[in-house]
Amino acid sequence: MLAATIRLYKNAYQGLTKETWLLSLVILINRSGTMVLPFMSIYCTQKLQYSIGQTGFVISMFGAGSILGALISGKLVDRIGFYYVQFFTLLIGGSMFFVVAQLQHFISLCIGVFFLSLCNESFRPANSTAIVHYSKEENRTRSYSLNRLAINLGFSFGGALGGFIASRNYHWLFWVDGATNICAALLLLKLLPPVKHHHQQKQSDAKGISPYKDKNFLFFLAMLVLFAICFMQLFGMQPVFLKTVWHISEQQIGMLMALNGLMIVFIEMVMIHSLEGKKNPLFFIRIGIALVAFGFVCMNIMQGTFLSATVSMILFTIGEMFAMPFMNTYWISRTHNNNRGSYAALYTAGWSIAQVAAPTIGSQVAANAGFNALWWGVGIVCMVVIAMAFVLQNNHKDVMLVG
Repeated sequence: MLAATIRLYKNAYQGLTKETWLLSLVILINRSGTMVLPFMSIYCTQKLQYSIGQTGFVISMFGAGSILGALISGKLVDRIGFYYVQFFTLLIGGSMFFVVAQLQHFISLCIGVFFLSLCNESFRPANSTAIVHYSKEENRTRSYSLNRLAINLGFSFGGALGGFIASRNYHWLFWVDGATNICAALLLLKLLPPVKHHHQQKQSDAKGISPYKDKNFLFFLAMLVLFAICFMQLFGMQPVFLKTVWHISEQQIGMLMALNGLMIVFIEMVMIHSLEGKKNPLFFIRIGIALVAFGFVCMNIMQGTFLSATVSMILFTIGEMFAMPFMNTYWISRTHNNNRGSYAALYTAGWSIAQVAAPTIGSQVAANAGFNALWWGVGIVCMVVIAMAFVLQNNHKDVMLVG
């Protein structure tokens, strides 16, 4: 039994390129300092004494900046390549954390958060394009999963440490987050040699179409935005709910975030290896969305204890492991080297739009109708998204299998 388990894990990680592993190491260092956004809602309400409405607006600035940053990044990636876009966004984004740490007035904090997100989130389209460049076609989904593993391993460490730091001094969250961004930029420069853009272009013989003309992708994007608005409540309103309604401490919230990351680290790669090529990716996406919906609804039907919060987090995490890797599989299967930056930008922008809408919608529903209404509403919207995924699969039966 033990030998079979070891062999399963070994097979799950075999075949990935050296560059894929090194890029994931850079991401691990970067995400180990991810502390500001998960605790921003608590920072604003508890430390700065902002209202829930003001807090929702501040968090929305993260999304607004990331929308613009994603679109700018996509253009830059298609023009100059992904390598230097990654480097400079990490470097400048890290420096912006130091600036935002000094801001406490509502207007100045909103402006600072907007530019922080613009710089920081511009990294994502470039990083998505880099993963494709460094991976092999037959293990691209697992390459994305390795990247997610690095993100979540770092996030679990950062979440646990962030909870400890937040309980003592919120400002240190910004300094640690900024320092790890800068370290990741320097590590990228050290470990991975620059990739010239013309070299990327030569690898593609097909021009591909603009993502703005790809109707199936745009429908998928609309589906993604609706789901992401629901999923983002996990990082926006759910921490406030756990703190103010269920009276769970910052350190316990940090432990829940760590649980999310650790489950992904130990389970996702093996799960993806077992599932790749078995079904249409939209099938797994639907399963994931259903589990996330159930996780939110459970907060209405369970008692307010740390154990209940743990059960909800487990459901969220399993749902995330089903949905996220195969969402990447879907959009990347529609791209070529010369338009991949644009697709990655729109995909990132979809999440960013949700980052703007989610805290605004979530905070207003919670403030005016209560958290119960918010969690039921999230469950209903997720069911709509599942129906959209059925429609997309029926309209586009040649979607590639996972792999």
